[in-house]
Amino acid sequence: MSEFWLISAPGDKENLQALERMNNVTSKSNLSHNTKFAIPDFKVGTLDSLVGLSDELGKLDTFAESLIKRMAQSVVEVMEDSKGKVHENLLANGVDLTSFVTHFEWDMAKYPAKQPLVSVVDTLAKQLAQIETDLKSRTATYSVLKANLENLEKKSTGNLFTRTLSDIVSKEDFVLDSEYLITLLVIVPKSSYTQWQKTYESLSDMVVPRSTKLIAEDNEGGLFTVTLFRKVIEDFKVKAKENKFIVREFYYDEKEIKREREEMTRLLSDKKQQYGPLLRWLKVNFSEAFIAWIHIKALRVFVESVLRYGLPVNFQAVLLQPHKKSATKRLREVLNSVFRHLDEVAAASILDAAVEIPGLQLSNQDYFPYVYFHIDLSLLD
Repeated sequence: MSEFWLISAPGDKENLQALERMNNVTSKSNLSHNTKFAIPDFKVGTLDSLVGLSDELGKLDTFAESLIKRMAQSVVEVMEDSKGKVHENLLANGVDLTSFVTHFEWDMAKYPAKQPLVSVVDTLAKQLAQIETDLKSRTATYSVLKANLENLEKKSTGNLFTRTLSDIVSKEDFVLDSEYLITLLVIVPKSSYTQWQKTYESLSDMVVPRSTKLIAEDNEGGLFTVTLFRKVIEDFKVKAKENKFIVREFYYDEKEIKREREEMTRLLSDKKQQYGPLLRWLKVNFSEAFIAWIHIKALRVFVESVLRYGLPVNFQAVLLQPHKKSATKRLREVLNSVFRHLDEVAAASILDAAVEIPGLQLSNQDYFPYVYFHIDLSLLD
C-alpha cells in the first residue's frame, strides 16, 4: 500500500516500551511495516507561537498536498501517449516516493533547524507559493497551445460534413479564376452514387456535362466535384438538397489553405519545443514540492507532540506503512490499545465506538491518544 501513518509518543521509558509492543504486535500480525521517523530538535519558542503554527501548518499541509496532486496531473496531461511512464517522472530527490518517505532525512541545508520555527515554516510557504505561481503560468501557456492544436486536429478528423477540406482537395479539382464558372463540392450518400451520376447534370440548367469527380470518401458518403455556371448556384443547391445531395460550402483559396497548413506546422513545432522544458520543470518542481510536503508533516508532528506531551521536548516519531487496506481497522485498534494510557478517556471512547459500530472508518480529524498524521500517496495515482 502507498499509505503511511505518521505517529508519535512520549520518549520516556513507559512509552518506548509501548512502541516496542506495537512493533511486536504489528509485525507478528503482519499489519504494518514500521520505521523510526527522525525529526531534528527545533527551537520551541513559546507555546502561544506553537498554537499559531499548528493552525498555519495545517493549512500549509493541505495546500502542499493539493499542489503536488495538481503537478502530478499536469505530468499526466503533458505526457499524453506515454502515461504508462508517468510514475518514472514523479520522484523525490531521484528516488520513488515511497523510498523517500521511508528513508526521510531532514534537509538541514535548505531548512536550517537552528532557525526559529516560524522562519522555517515561512521558507516552506514561500517556496510552495512560488512553485504554484510558476505552475499556473507554465501550464496555462502550454494548455492554450495544446487546445489550439487540438482544435485544428479535430477539423481534420470529422466526417465530410464538418472536417476541413484543405488537406483533401487540390488546385486541380477546381475551375478557378473564371468569371462565369464555379466548382462546387457535393456530399453524396454511398447508396446514392448511381443516382448522382445519372441526375447531377439535370439538377439545374447550365451544369457542365461530365464535370463530376469523386475526390474523397468516409463511412457515410463521398465528396464529389461539379462545375456549373455561377448564376445557377442557388437553384442547383435547392435541387440537390431535394435529392439528399448536400452542397458543402467551400471555395478554394490557396492562400487560406497555405495559412492553415503553416499554422498546424507552427503549432506542432511550438508544442514540441515546449514539451521537453515543461516536463523537466514539472519533474524538478514536483520533487521540490513533495519534499517540502514531507518536511511539513515532520514539522506538524514536532509541533503537535510538544503541544500534546509538553516540555522538555521528548518524543519518538514512527512511520507505519499498513500492509493492506483490510488491516487498517485492526491496526488502529492495536495503536489505540497500546497507547490508551496517554488519554484513558479518549482511548476508551474510540475503542467503544469501534466495537459498537461495525466497520467504523475513523477520519484523519478524529482525536487519538497519540499524535497522528496521514500520508496517502495513492492520491497521485
